Amino acid sequence: MFVWSKLSAVRWMDAWEERFAGNPNLVLEIIKGGKSIRIQLFCETKKAADAVVRQFGGSVREMANAEWNKPVAPPRPLKVRDVFLLTPENRPKELAALKKANPKREIIVIPPEMAFGTGDHATTSTCLRLLVDVARARKGTNWTVADLGTGTGVLAIAARKMGSGETYACDFDPFAVAVGVRNIERNGTPEIQMKEQDVLKWKPRKKGYDVVMANLFSTVLIEAWPVIAKSLGSGGDLIVSGILASQAWEVFKAAAASGLGFTKVIKKGKWVTAHGGHLEDLIKAAK
Repeated sequence: MFVWSKLSAVRWMDAWEERFAGNPNLVLEIIKGGKSIRIQLFCETKKAADAVVRQFGGSVREMANAEWNKPVAPPRPLKVRDVFLLTPENRPKELAALKKANPKREIIVIPPEMAFGTGDHATTSTCLRLLVDVARARKGTNWTVADLGTGTGVLAIAARKMGSGETYACDFDPFAVAVGVRNIERNGTPEIQMKEQDVLKWKPRKKGYDVVMANLFSTVLIEAWPVIAKSLGSGGDLIVSGILASQAWEVFKAAAASGLGFTKVIKKGKWVTAHGGHLEDLIKAAK
């Protein structure tokens, strides 16, 4: 066992929590004085730990046997509306028992890995609930989806299981893309197009998508609004999250400058998730 560690300012604690959300091997420790935190991620191999170093800096050391503690319990299954059950469980016997106990729910299997978005974090779970509502409203149509900053691919997978047509998912992180591809396969949604792509450099198709989801950090969203606006088709639904409540005003103000607005804003803990679309469409719908 190897442990990756890095020191960071305490103000970035939420960002680190979100980046590795759902990974049971993450430990965040506030250092005495309250101004700094130590981030630690426990990895089974040195190769995995070195990959984190290449992305975020920090250092790696091998753990002695005496340092081992009891493993952290994995996230509990998450129910989304009356539609989904998200679980980290991928053992056949246990998974079969879950399916038998929840016959009316679609089971989505997302084991905790280095990519974030396992469904248990406030941002992902709220996006999923909004997605269910949007999918129901679009039932019977061939609605298209773009999932930007897909992480584990859970939102794109849920969209396909709710009947979406063409579904595109991307992430700038190659490790997230690799995790997403595995999850697409294990959940029986091979039609999803999974790409390694920096959203800030993305050139979306001209006709846009009916539903665009972007679970990204506030700073990235502010920069990405012009691209997101181009990616959203006329009359499209936009679901965004990854927004700290303290930064929401700046994020929404920047969105308005790109012609985007929101009619539903949900605060869960420190995080904000919103549903909206093009301002011109929202104004027409309100008349």
